[in-house]
Amino acid sequence: EEQAAKLKAEKIRVALEKIKEAQVKKLVIRVHMSDDSSKTMMVDERQTVRQVLDNLMDKSHCGYSLDWSLVETISELQMERIFEDHENLVENLLNWTRDSQNKLMFVERIEKYALFKNPQNYLLGKKETSEMADRNKEVLLEECFCGSSVTVPEIEGVLWLKEDGKKSWKKRYFLLRASGIYYVPKGKAKVSRDLVCFLQLDHVNVYYGQDYRNKYKAPTDYCLVLKHPQIQKKSQYIKYLCCDDVRTLHQWINGIRIAKYGKQLYMNYQEALKRTESAYDWTSLSSSSIKSGSSSSSLPESQSNHSNQSDSGVSDTQPAGHVRSQSIVSSMFSEAWKRGTQLEESSKVTRRL
Repeated sequence: EEQAAKLKAEKIRVALEKIKEAQVKKLVIRVHMSDDSSKTMMVDERQTVRQVLDNLMDKSHCGYSLDWSLVETISELQMERIFEDHENLVENLLNWTRDSQNKLMFVERIEKYALFKNPQNYLLGKKETSEMADRNKEVLLEECFCGSSVTVPEIEGVLWLKEDGKKSWKKRYFLLRASGIYYVPKGKAKVSRDLVCFLQLDHVNVYYGQDYRNKYKAPTDYCLVLKHPQIQKKSQYIKYLCCDDVRTLHQWINGIRIAKYGKQLYMNYQEALKRTESAYDWTSLSSSSIKSGSSSSSLPESQSNHSNQSDSGVSDTQPAGHVRSQSIVSSMFSEAWKRGTQLEESSKVTRRL
């Protein structure tokens, strides 16, 4: 009888697991790749963007890299954003309308974690790029993200605001604070009592605007958009801002990300770094076994693709154990912001650093 009771309990457990599994929301999605091909895969509501990225990297054999991203492109509104690694992918995709022309892209975007590779360009409030030693970068990140509360960079300056329902743009002096975005009314001073709340960030996402010079007669190519994730068509509740240069654009977008997600952003970066390092260690081990005693520590495919961007002095043949893992990645991308800015200003492609 005891054995029969155990069997019955096991059957009930299995049945409950099947019911629970059947209730999980699942989607079959098409992911567009950087080579213009696409892949179809199934995702469910339990998966984070990080988990889906890992699956895609495994299936695509593209090598692990910090920069691989899932990018949401909303064609009708001409905007896009990089999904954060901790986000629930299915939850976001369920906001798309049935007849949506939106796309999900699997591409490398160096702006995804540029904030952590060169934090001095985003956290210090400077208007120009600068160099910083790797150890100082680590200290800056620890001060910002590892305390009892996250330090939101107090970004402020003149931005262009698109007037509701019009193609005209007006200048306002905006300020980013932990509680949201504020502006200074005409004729008022930059003091707390005079500031007007432009937008709270809890229920909006920040996007890059695409080709708004033609679409909305924007004064520059460097536009950012703030909207609720459920808004999928033109709406008066979408807010459009325009910056004078690409550096200002990326500083505002990353400042908004920090204000919105806080310490979670840093946790995402550390997890991505850990996975990249694991792939690096595995590649080094495989290379050593294949070359029977060789001490080669060549970079994995994903990192070697970027190795020519570094002039930091970190050699491809330098033993990995002699360099701190954070410093390896920081050194490899030490010029990413600077060179990306120069490339952006020459080509005026807003979504690249």
